[in-house]
Amino acid sequence: MRITEVLTDHYRIPLPVVLSDSTHGDISHFGLIVARIQTAGGLEGMGYTYSVGDIGGSAIEAMVRDDLAPVLVGEEGDRIERLWERMWWHVHFVGRGGAASFAMAALDIALWDLRGRANGEPWWRLLGGHDPRVPVYAGGIDLQFSLEALLAQADSFAAQGFRAIKMKVGRERLSEDIERVAAMRSHLGSDFPLMADANMRWRVDEAIRAARGLAPLGLFWLEEPTIPDDVAGHARIAREGGLPIATGENFHTVYEFQQMIQHGAISFPEPDVATLGGVTPWLKVAHLAETCNLPVTTHGVHDLQVHLLAAIPNSSYLEAHGFGLDRFIRHPLKIEEGEAVAPDRAGHGVEFDWEALEEHRV
Repeated sequence: MRITEVLTDHYRIPLPVVLSDSTHGDISHFGLIVARIQTAGGLEGMGYTYSVGDIGGSAIEAMVRDDLAPVLVGEEGDRIERLWERMWWHVHFVGRGGAASFAMAALDIALWDLRGRANGEPWWRLLGGHDPRVPVYAGGIDLQFSLEALLAQADSFAAQGFRAIKMKVGRERLSEDIERVAAMRSHLGSDFPLMADANMRWRVDEAIRAARGLAPLGLFWLEEPTIPDDVAGHARIAREGGLPIATGENFHTVYEFQQMIQHGAISFPEPDVATLGGVTPWLKVAHLAETCNLPVTTHGVHDLQVHLLAAIPNSSYLEAHGFGLDRFIRHPLKIEEGEAVAPDRAGHGVEFDWEALEEHRV
């Protein structure tokens, strides 16, 4: 499977409705960056990553095209660990995470898609084959929704087959967050899994105060209570706040997860295959978490990550994200009674409707 060419595409995808959180504010669109790896034998693997609001999308595509693709052309596509390491060290001086991890992710995902297609196997079997059905939650991006709209969204999620929901917190006053979470708890019932995501909104003292105020409402976890760089702060929040902590969507290396786990600062590691550098480092995080008796959840790109959670024994919930691509893919994620079903198509099985995407090309 000698690699002969790498093609890139960049799209600016509008969202059906404006979404909101405490970090990014109103979100009207996102960037989609696609890489297609072609081989001498005629096989092609496709990978993609994304950016919120399309911030950095052009830079990510340029890094894929100008810096990383030349590293891959002429190489054997099935030597994925070697190719990942070569990419990592090639952009290490300006990388070590950040946009470099986004760019590497698109290519690493394409390489693993290529391997799956070559072997005629879906990712979830190729990567471990634990259980094709994984619990799934609806990830609401709804900080500025009215209370009525928030509850109506919850009803819509339930009608779609979801049996767990995440909402945003981090409003101007903590009392507003507590009121909204309490209303959701009352609306959903005491046993319904409900998560809350602060998107790094608080300082450590504020996060501890918020966690203590929200703890009586039985949250399944509190996500991203403070900035991802503060390992000691996360450990304090986990120790003093009274709620399990999920974090990791803003981590771009395995080492960040290792630090959080080592310091007892995290209950639910939350890697995102499209921002961490691809499948190769994602699996390392999952196995590291397993050795520490921790479950793994995910952030975003649910059409890819359903396979990854289905492959491992320590999976928790899959996030079905508001940045979904259902309008542009031929086989959207199947959800049945609170579970997502990993498909049996070879590779990751995502097939874009290229004609529908074309009008959004950058």
